[in-house]
Amino acid sequence: MIKEFFWMCSGADTDLLQESPKSEQIKYAGIGGTVFFTAVMAFISGGYALYTVFDNAYAAAFFGFVWGLLIFNLDRFIVSTIKKRDNFWKELLQASPRIVLAVIIAIVISKPLELKIFEKEIDQVLLEQKNQMTLQNQEQIGQQYTAEISRVEGEIEHIQERIDGKEKEVNELYDTYISEAEGTQGTMKLGKGPVYKEKREKHDAQLQELQELKESGRAEIKEKRTELADLRDKQKSQVANSQPIIDGFDGLMARINALGELAWFPSFFILLLFMAIETAPVFAKVMAPKGAYDMKFEEQEDALRVWVEQQKNQRAAVLQTDTTLNEKVYYDVAEDEEIYEYKKQKAKDLLKLQSDVFYKKQGEVLGT
Repeated sequence: MIKEFFWMCSGADTDLLQESPKSEQIKYAGIGGTVFFTAVMAFISGGYALYTVFDNAYAAAFFGFVWGLLIFNLDRFIVSTIKKRDNFWKELLQASPRIVLAVIIAIVISKPLELKIFEKEIDQVLLEQKNQMTLQNQEQIGQQYTAEISRVEGEIEHIQERIDGKEKEVNELYDTYISEAEGTQGTMKLGKGPVYKEKREKHDAQLQELQELKESGRAEIKEKRTELADLRDKQKSQVANSQPIIDGFDGLMARINALGELAWFPSFFILLLFMAIETAPVFAKVMAPKGAYDMKFEEQEDALRVWVEQQKNQRAAVLQTDTTLNEKVYYDVAEDEEIYEYKKQKAKDLLKLQSDVFYKKQGEVLGT
């Protein structure tokens, strides 16, 4: 049962293999087994690759199964179309396009499996890339808000500087009128004279302006700080909203690119392994000596070719004979006197009929 299944996988004629020696049966069972297990590996690799795309096990399993069937059919076609000839180089030339196709299939199959085999190393590379992308993203978003934040902070500093400057001016006026009262500066007279009163009034006026400036400044600063907090919240929100995109940066293309940043040596040998598996049936058929199955298959093809050629020749002979007979029959008819007289009479009747119709038509035109 299993042996016949592998025969079917190899694309061989099972009826001919039943009549072939054991060695031929084993050889084609091995070729079919290679084709089958290559398709199984294709199913696994294709399913994993599609799982990284759809992130759904059922969808990945379905499309992986379809991919495995496609690879199975291609491999079976490649092996079944190679025919043994009497010249090795002709066989190799015949198989060369199939070998190229087998190599392409091997590359396609091996790549998803490499992604799975080196998954931990790829995750490390992706983590570094995500961290770098996170920093770059924060920097880029920060640049969008830097100018606006700097403007608001500058306005807050300007308001505070005005308050501080006014407060310094009021303090200086306070020191001035106190010194005037103590007689240490100004008129140098102890007591609260007219000059002291004038300086005190000026200080009180400036103190009132300072109080008003502080009240309006506090309101403006509060408003600016609210605006500043909104800008920073927007910046944080934009960073938070874009972070899931960075966190999800682990699709198929990202993993393939990350695999390319790893050492090429292990990946190359895995590729060589799959190339050897994929091309093994082709080379096995090319390099193996011509066996009993190949002879029986060639004999069957030759018999069919001869039968088709015979049918073509027979149809050509029938056509040629029929053409010759038709020419002879119509030649004899042309010499028959009775046929001649009959056709002559019919020609006369036809001419009379044409004349009568022409006369009638002309009479209608002339009104007669």
